Amino acid sequence: MTRGDTVWARVYYRNATGEELRPVLTLMGPGGRTVELHCAPAAHDEPGICETPRVPASGPPGSATAVAEFVGSGQVEEAPLLLRAGSERAPGARG
Repeated sequence: MTRGDTVWARVYYRNATGEELRPVLTLMGPGGRTVELHCAPAAHDEPGICETPRVPASGPPGSATAVAEFVGSGQVEEAPLLLRAGSERAPGARG
């Protein structure tokens, strides 16, 4: 998401499984700049939101991308990847 010279990533979720999920939200900008946020969603059926801090945009509009990954419970190296969703650049965006 962008507003003026600020950029951030946001994901909406609903955890209706009743089990622990470990979401990670990553905002990637030009030049290898990255902001990563580990969220802690409650295990209930209410909608929730996870959002990275807002940071100054370091490139042209549309040059930042975001990825949200939801991993199941268990040992980190053994936990299943349940969902990976990424942003798309706007048509005609460069960067």
